[in-house]
Amino acid sequence: MAASKCTRLTGCLIKQLLESVDSVLFDCDGVIWRGDQAIPGAPEVINLLKKNGKRVFFVTNNSTKTRKMYADKLAKLGFDAAEEEVFGTAYCSAMYLKTVSKISGKVYLIGSNAMKKEIESVGIQTIGVGPDPISGVQSDWANVALDPEVKAVVVGFDEHFSYMKLNKALQYLCVPGMQFVGTNIDTRLPLEGGKAVPGTGCLVKAVETAAQRPAQTVGKPSHFMFDCVASQFGLDPARCLMVGDRLDTDIMLGTNCGMKTMLTLTGVSTVADAMDHQQSGCPNRAGMVPDYYVDSIAELQPALQG
Repeated sequence: MAASKCTRLTGCLIKQLLESVDSVLFDCDGVIWRGDQAIPGAPEVINLLKKNGKRVFFVTNNSTKTRKMYADKLAKLGFDAAEEEVFGTAYCSAMYLKTVSKISGKVYLIGSNAMKKEIESVGIQTIGVGPDPISGVQSDWANVALDPEVKAVVVGFDEHFSYMKLNKALQYLCVPGMQFVGTNIDTRLPLEGGKAVPGTGCLVKAVETAAQRPAQTVGKPSHFMFDCVASQFGLDPARCLMVGDRLDTDIMLGTNCGMKTMLTLTGVSTVADAMDHQQSGCPNRAGMVPDYYVDSIAELQPALQG
């Protein structure tokens, strides 16, 4: 089905698109919910997609919840969703450490209890979660005690991020062979009313700057996020649709992996943003132009009921 990029999705075009895919991958915040409220019509669309024989997955860069916590939230908001359909960066980081890094030791984790739980559930021990106040003088900081069993530094969202954690990450990353994994590179987390707070990308960038080396990131738009889903469910990217509200993560992931892409305007990015990327003529920005856009995923409902 050929279409020009950034096409407004309406009527029979919705039916054609849905007929061309077997699986739909949804970002969560800004797409199917905002905070603790479902986007109006979103649960009905998800549930109808499943009734129509489509496979549905939830892919999020948020590393502060386990798969079970997400499944519980989805159920509470009226979505028909199973734990194994949820792919967050806490879980995907655990899978990366187990299947790609093949860690045979501990991980120094700058992250949440949810990340600790997901990583430890695949048999990898973590240290570092929780507050880590600074003490002593600079010479003490440079000679801080390191656990010789630590084989990787992992950085996710951490509300207790501190100078001492940054310092410990640096000291570990100076050890030869130490692996370095980041959950995602989102720099800001948008909130209601146009406000925002710093995102995980700020923490990853701080550690990268101190260590003078890049992290391997597992979240969107990294190919690994899709590989996690595809390897478990045998997905054909050409028969997948990626639905998201951010051009630099969701739409870029879809483009990177050969999926069809759809932007919903209930979250961060706008059509003007997409058109700006398209008109720039810059190859690096072309991947952030969606195939389609809708005001809200609720617009899919009539086609699914027909």
